[in-house]
Amino acid sequence: MDQIIVTGNGELSGEIPIAGAKNACLALMPATLLSEEPLTLTNAPRLSDIKTMTELLQSLGAEVTSLQDGQVLAMSSHDLTSHVADYDIVRKMRASNLVLGPMLARLGHAVVSLPGGCAIGARPMDLHIHGLEALGAEIELRDGYLHAKAPQGLKGATVEFSFASVGATENVLMAATLAKGTTVLKNAAREPEIVDLATCLRKMGARIEGDGTSEITIEGVDRLSGATHPVVADRIELGTYMLAPAIAGGTVECLGGRLDLVGAFVEKLDAAGIGVEETERGLKVARRNGRIRAVDVTTEPFPGFPTDLQAQMMALLCTAEGTSVLEEKIFENRFMHAPELVRMGAKIDVHGGTATVTGVDRLKGAPVMATDLRASVSLILAGLAAEGETVLSRVYHLDRGYEQLVRKLKGVGARIERIKGQ
Repeated sequence: MDQIIVTGNGELSGEIPIAGAKNACLALMPATLLSEEPLTLTNAPRLSDIKTMTELLQSLGAEVTSLQDGQVLAMSSHDLTSHVADYDIVRKMRASNLVLGPMLARLGHAVVSLPGGCAIGARPMDLHIHGLEALGAEIELRDGYLHAKAPQGLKGATVEFSFASVGATENVLMAATLAKGTTVLKNAAREPEIVDLATCLRKMGARIEGDGTSEITIEGVDRLSGATHPVVADRIELGTYMLAPAIAGGTVECLGGRLDLVGAFVEKLDAAGIGVEETERGLKVARRNGRIRAVDVTTEPFPGFPTDLQAQMMALLCTAEGTSVLEEKIFENRFMHAPELVRMGAKIDVHGGTATVTGVDRLKGAPVMATDLRASVSLILAGLAAEGETVLSRVYHLDRGYEQLVRKLKGVGARIERIKGQ
């Protein structure tokens, strides 16, 4: 099994290009199921999760062609041959459940396995089911599969989510584009990935208003057409690489970065003593003066602090001056990286959904193990400023969310290598 070896060696300098957003692309790809005409995505990230979604769509009869070294995805669902999303594919990635709404809307029926993904806590399908049932779907769970049908077709309705779930908002939003009448989604997720999906659906002929707010209105149409759409920049990759010079020192410009994607995150960086400057090409990041200051962080749905940057932020705060408190309000079991950081000399005390981090002068390299996608990269960030060598095992998690991570960090001066397993 592959390993990544990081040796702390001082300041970083240079540029890092930010890829298209994984979470946006994984919602945009199933949108092809809504139309018989081609959908082309540009600025697609080159990740294993994208390959998994490609495999899933192809298993349903969709055509997916990867062009320009994987950065363009040309898709067509003119001749779907199956309505069953099989467990063997779906188990690899939670976002696979996003084929449910589009298939139900276009075909009138779908069978989708319960999903898999990172083991970071319960992420139930209840909100997806609630929303689709409100549109007239009949859904039954049998043998680990959701059997869904809409014998009378989907009909517009008011759907109020008990939690602003990104996945449920995306699934019901896509289904509602072909439902008869008006659908109103209340307490909808506001993430940039939702806005990106709505923008693409409008290009396909959908009638959507209010995306980016907590109330989205969709007027159903009879059919959707094809479109070409660029995937929005990945705000989680952006935030991750912004933390690299914050932890190791130096100055890095993140090409394609936008402040509106990471507002709450930048506020915490500012409080910690990290400067972020908007440039013509992206965002330039550098530590201001001296040691990082402790800050408290609470994860929240967008526009709050992203749960997907909590682990990386913890890595920064391990060497901050003072004590920081991180409260995880989105997913339970999302402090699995804490014991690994402790192996590197961090002082972290976890109680339920709260982690208290007391800054130390310096971390030390150690053998550590990745437990999930974001935990993996937090350990690499910590290794950038640690004394000696940090050896990260189970790095396959990284391939799901970061394209060419080793090359990008090497490009700004990091000493990092990926060693192939036997």
